[in-house]
Amino acid sequence: MIMIFPLQELIEYTGNMYGITAAASRRSFQLSMLKDEEIDENDGKVVSLAARQIFTEEAEFRIEG
Repeated sequence: MIMIFPLQELIEYTGNMYGITAAASRRSFQLSMLKDEEIDENDGKVVSLAARQIFTEEAEFRIEG
């Protein structure tokens, strides 16, 4: 199963674009360090997996200021 970058969710997103970008970047780093098996299921595409997890709320984030 190949999961591509969730482009439709990105287009429809009305929140803080900087926040979602930072969250996806951080989650990508976490996944690559954990060597999560979902990465293999996603053809090694860590950023698209991280973005999907953020948009489906499988991984949560908050902006601290």
